[in-house]
Amino acid sequence: MTRTVKAVIVDWAGTVLDHGSRAPMGAFVEAFARMGVAISITDARGPMGMAKRDHIRLVGTAPAVAAAWRAKHGKDFDEAAIDAIFDIFEPVNVAAVEAHSALIPGAKAALDWCAGRGIRIGSTTDYTRPIMERLAPLAAAQGFVPEVMVCAGDLAAGRPAPLQMWHAMSAMGVWPASAVVKLDDTPPGIGEARAAGCWAVGLSLSGNMAGLSAAELAALEPSAREALRREATETLLRAGAHLVVDSIAELPDVIAHVEARLAASETPGLVERS
Repeated sequence: MTRTVKAVIVDWAGTVLDHGSRAPMGAFVEAFARMGVAISITDARGPMGMAKRDHIRLVGTAPAVAAAWRAKHGKDFDEAAIDAIFDIFEPVNVAAVEAHSALIPGAKAALDWCAGRGIRIGSTTDYTRPIMERLAPLAAAQGFVPEVMVCAGDLAAGRPAPLQMWHAMSAMGVWPASAVVKLDDTPPGIGEARAAGCWAVGLSLSGNMAGLSAAELAALEPSAREALRREATETLLRAGAHLVVDSIAELPDVIAHVEARLAASETPGLVERS
């Protein structure tokens, strides 16, 4: 049994860049609005982390949104509605990523720390390939170039299915799964890691759970920040996270924590989710 971490596989928005995961949230709100249906930020953020078509399906079939859609369009929210929303959403998200592409504070130093210790970096994302074709070069210009990038739509099923994780590990030639750490800011991303048999580490303050830019988070009173941290941590632990930290900046501590558990002959376990 391995006692060291061989690879870290990271999510993108809310994990490595786009503090608060702002780009997709705004794109979902705008896409529904263009179809004459208002959704809240809470509606938009609820299924975050899932493949975008699955995300749209869950938002559109939520009781309040489904009723509003029926009132506006005279029919139920269906597959044709998902197609219509997606056709709006994707280009809106492509346009939004440039304004929300900055690396999260501490990300570059943490990833460089891993590289210096021979820990390899891969990635999975709930963004589609066209969105990533715009975002990946912006990240590369800041020094973030993972070995592999597996996008929503590349495989038969997205999060919380483990296929993207398994594909990333296969492409990197990294095994066993117990030697791999997954960082993610959403419950579906945590589910993806657990279903793949990897260590699942949640991020409480940098991503979708808090939903705030770095400046907005810094401006909070300590008590308000702690309340956000506590709520996000509880949600991510319920989703199956082995550990929850504020942001990717704490990755060196995460590696030390996981390797201590490996040294004690602990494994992450496999949680099967359908």
